[in-house]
Amino acid sequence: MTIALLIFWISLLLVVHTYVFYPFILRVLSYRKKGNRMVYEAGGELPVVSVIIAAHNEESCIAEKIESIYSGTYPYDRLEVLVGSDNSDDRTVEILAELQKRFPTLQFFDFRERRGKGSVVNDLVGASKGSLLVLTDANVMFDRETLFYLVRHFRNPAIGLVDTNMVNMGMKKDGISYQERAYISREVRIKDMEGRLWGAMMGPFGGCYAIRREDYCQVPANFLVDDFYINMTIFEKGKLAVNDLNSIVFENIPDELKVEFRRKVRIGTGNFQNLRRFWRLAFTMRYGFAFISHKIIRWFGPFLLLAALVANIYLAVFSRVYLFILAGHLLVYLLPFFDRFLGMMKMNAGPLRLATHFFSMNAALFTGFFRSLGSVRSGAWERTKRG
Repeated sequence: MTIALLIFWISLLLVVHTYVFYPFILRVLSYRKKGNRMVYEAGGELPVVSVIIAAHNEESCIAEKIESIYSGTYPYDRLEVLVGSDNSDDRTVEILAELQKRFPTLQFFDFRERRGKGSVVNDLVGASKGSLLVLTDANVMFDRETLFYLVRHFRNPAIGLVDTNMVNMGMKKDGISYQERAYISREVRIKDMEGRLWGAMMGPFGGCYAIRREDYCQVPANFLVDDFYINMTIFEKGKLAVNDLNSIVFENIPDELKVEFRRKVRIGTGNFQNLRRFWRLAFTMRYGFAFISHKIIRWFGPFLLLAALVANIYLAVFSRVYLFILAGHLLVYLLPFFDRFLGMMKMNAGPLRLATHFFSMNAALFTGFFRSLGSVRSGAWERTKRG
């Protein structure tokens, strides 16, 4: 019974730590804590930037993406854009050919073999000339000042990676978009605090972030989460990763639970690939606490939830207190089913949908763990359908 008690409370406290205690600790420690102050000034001499885009069947958004880059305030003569089509079979290449007539510093590469985002990015980086690389997705749109705020921190030689502030668009009440936006907004705040405190921001949003050319490390062809891989290689070099909330980008958010579940399974698989590669960073002074608290515990969240439930069932046999706790425990696990029932009745309840989002995310991590144990041969994946 003692072992069951330890399993129950340790598992429960670890889950609460990653989702509640850790963000609270960050908020307390980062109160009035200023971020990086060694920055480039607007109007001064700025570094040459290469914007890198891997695209697969992006005819619906690629023109708007390129327009959003070139309509910004970053000096035209300090900017180049490289787009690699990963064997697109729609009008992506045709649209890029037309755009190239308007924007001479736009280069595009028509790769006829499907290899995945990481391999395309590797090739584009090799063809680029900028001292700074902005890695971004085709469906993520820039604000006019995005590039300046993203780039300005690289005046500080200690900084190796800077992330943007992702603003989500295309909300729908009948799906999970509001819950996903709440999750992402919270993640942005957590990463900003990690950056301001320790320069240990745990993983950029892959939609848009910047690094130095000298710090770019080629992503293995079979890795599914390239942005986290690149972030951790920056840490291996002893450099810092920060977030700039003024560097705003826009992305339509997925609304369908099935679509988002598949995306999170892929991300979960990639997370465990990265854990096997970078687990040693969990034992470093600068990055360890953030890595364990923000990522590792959360990735093993489904196993902790399962362990707590099994231990609770065992304890309920011997204790009326734990029998009542078990009743509440099971009620929480039933919330997604209540949400599903209300959905069939064309009714939406925010708290229930939040529970559905939470358990779906953990189910995806659970699935991703076992997929990561097998052979992941390619980093290619289908784009997520968005509004």
